[in-house]
Amino acid sequence: MGRSEKTIMYLDNPGEENTDEVLRLSKERAEEIGIGDMIVASTRGETGVRASKLFKGFNVVVVTHHTGFRQPGVQELTQENRRMIEENGGKILTGTHVFMNVERAIRSKFGTVYPTEIVAQTLRLFGEGMKVAVEIVAMAADAGLIPADKDVLSIAGTGKGCDTAIVIQPANSSRIFDMTIKEIIAKPRTR
Repeated sequence: MGRSEKTIMYLDNPGEENTDEVLRLSKERAEEIGIGDMIVASTRGETGVRASKLFKGFNVVVVTHHTGFRQPGVQELTQENRRMIEENGGKILTGTHVFMNVERAIRSKFGTVYPTEIVAQTLRLFGEGMKVAVEIVAMAADAGLIPADKDVLSIAGTGKGCDTAIVIQPANSSRIFDMTIKEIIAKPRTR
């Protein structure tokens, strides 16, 4: 019977102040188990820049909000951060969020909830970062930017920065229930 013991970093609070520690722990674990693919959520690009520097030589995919997330036609990722991420060898994915758009529009218009929103809310029981970490893996797999047949590391957070890191077996969004969260590296204790 094979088993292993690993430590999970439980953070007192969610948020940006955890970013450096979560990135450090993530790199340490990735090197330990030989993971070469990192997916990182980054709205304006600060976390993406930090991750692309730290994980140079890895396949780093920085997933942004879709254009129009906060304001119609506006992309929140700054051009300067885009440039730095790409100079560090990172790839940028801007696309429709798996757990959002059409169903959120239906909810806003008609006041009802659909299954995708239920999945998203269930993942949020583990924290906002857990929902985002799963979502961006599906987005990156759908874009063909990560392999669907080997474990990857996903890093996300609550608001700014990152506070959640997981090792996950990816799947495309059309097969999202084939994903397996294999390890939790870090997560906040509170939402």
